Amino acid sequence: MAEGQPATGHGGESLLFLTDEQLRQGIEAMFFAYRGFTADPDRILQDMSYGRAHHRAIHFINCAPGTTVNNLLSILGVTKQSLNRVLRTLIADGLVESRVGRSDKRERHLHLTEAGRELEQRLSDAQRARMRAAYRQAGPDAVAGFRRVLEAMMEPEMRRQFLTLRGGPDDRA
Repeated sequence: MAEGQPATGHGGESLLFLTDEQLRQGIEAMFFAYRGFTADPDRILQDMSYGRAHHRAIHFINCAPGTTVNNLLSILGVTKQSLNRVLRTLIADGLVESRVGRSDKRERHLHLTEAGRELEQRLSDAQRARMRAAYRQAGPDAVAGFRRVLEAMMEPEMRRQFLTLRGGPDDRA
């Protein structure tokens, strides 16, 4: 069988074999797509002297209002020191509130302020517009396949966190 050609596997299902060159092209496409996906928010954040770490924190606090610092650490996979630096800035600038936990006073629960929600909306609007245009161009079958590829690339724990944030495995884009 020629490399790069589909083969028939167990039970007659078609298996996909890609050449190293095809995989390299896919990796490069992901790098360039990520640059495009982050370009618009980066421009907005640059005017505020913020970076992508600020964007990720704002995004996930918005997704789960009241999330704890420890939960955000787990989602972002960053060090406590790094996250604290980002959160201090966002709190000082009036974008995030840190509230003491009701049942455990040691916990800090994070919420976006009105200004934080407005910034999150601007950042997400830019990314949604780019993603919506790409999805429309690619079509529904490509969108579903892309989602499956992204989920398959996630580490198992990250996939569980992703599915939890999205409400479960049946909540599709």
